[in-house]
Amino acid sequence: MARTIGARVIAPRGGNAPRRAPVPLSLLALGPAQGDRLSEWRVGLSVAVPSLALLAAGWPGLIIYAVFGAFIGMYGRNEPHQLRVIHQAQAAVLLVGGTLIGIGLSALGVKPWALVLTEALIAGAGSLFADRHRLKPAGPFFCIFALGACASVPLAVPWWCAALVCVGSAGFAVMVGFAGWVGNRVWQPGAGRPVVSAMPAEVLVHALRYFLAVGIAGALGIFMGIGHPYWAMAAGAVPLAAETLGARIQRGIHRVFGTLAGVGVTALILLPRPSIMVLGLLVVALQFPSELFMARHYGLALVFFTPLILAMTYLAAPTDPGILMADRAVETVIGAAAGVLVAVCIREPRRPALR
Repeated sequence: MARTIGARVIAPRGGNAPRRAPVPLSLLALGPAQGDRLSEWRVGLSVAVPSLALLAAGWPGLIIYAVFGAFIGMYGRNEPHQLRVIHQAQAAVLLVGGTLIGIGLSALGVKPWALVLTEALIAGAGSLFADRHRLKPAGPFFCIFALGACASVPLAVPWWCAALVCVGSAGFAVMVGFAGWVGNRVWQPGAGRPVVSAMPAEVLVHALRYFLAVGIAGALGIFMGIGHPYWAMAAGAVPLAAETLGARIQRGIHRVFGTLAGVGVTALILLPRPSIMVLGLLVVALQFPSELFMARHYGLALVFFTPLILAMTYLAAPTDPGILMADRAVETVIGAAAGVLVAVCIREPRRPALR
C-alpha cells in the first residue's frame, strides 16, 4: 500500500496507484509555495497604504471599507499582469459590489431577516458568477462577508464616503497588482481569461449549496440570539469553496479550529484595551501572514486573519471584546457545521453513463 508523509505521496514498491493521505495528516499538511511572498507583499501593501492614511487622518472606523476594497489584491496572484487586471476587475464585481450593497443596507437600517435573505440570494448568484469567470479564490465568500459586515456596522459617515473609501482602495490594489508591468511592458491584444459559456448542472447545484448553507447559518444565528449572524453566514460559505466533498469537510474543520486559535490570539490583543493607533497598525501587520498562508494552509491563515477581522470590526463599532470574541467563536462553529451539512447532503449530480 502507498504511504503519505505530509503533502507527499509515497508510491508502493509493487506499482499500485498511490492513495490519498490519511485525514489527520492532510489536515496538518502545508501546501506547496506558489508565489506566496510576492502575493503577501502585494496584498499587504494594498491594505497598508489606505489603512494607514485613514489612521493618520483620524478615521479609523473607515478602515473596514478600505480593507474589503483592498482584498481585490488576493485575486490573480500568479497570473501575468494583463490577466491579473482582468481577473481583479471581474472579482471587483463581487467584492466591491458586495461592500456597496452592505453600505446601502446599513444606511437603510436593514432588519436581520432581510439581511439573511439578501445574503443567501447574493451567495447563490455570486457562486454562479465566480464559477463562470473561474475566480481564484473560488466562490463568493469575500462578497457575502463584506456585505454582511458592512450592513451590520452603523455608518459614521455619509454612505457615499464609505463607498468612495472602498472603491478607492480597490483601485489602488489593482494598481499595485499591475505595477510590475512597468518593468516588463508586454501586452497581448485580445488576451483574456477563459469563461464558462454554459452553466452545467454542477454549477447550478453548487449555487444552490451556497444559497442553502448561507441561509441556514444566518437563520440559526438569529434564532440563537447571537449578535453577529453575518459571521455564521460567512462561515457557512467557507467549506463550499473546495472542489470535493472531502476537501469541503477538511476546510470546515480548518475554519473552526483556525478561528478558535485566532480568537485566542485576539484575546491577547483586545483584552488589554490597546489604543486605536495600535489596533490600526495591527490590522495592517496581520494581513501579511494571513495572505502568506491563505493558499497553503487555510487553518493556519485564520490564526492571523481572525484577529485582523475582529480588530477591524472593533475599530468600526467598539463593543465589549469578550462578547465580540464569543460571538465569533460560536457563530463560526454554527456556520461551518451548516456548510459541511449542506455539502454532505447535496452531492454532485450524476453524469449520464457513456454508451
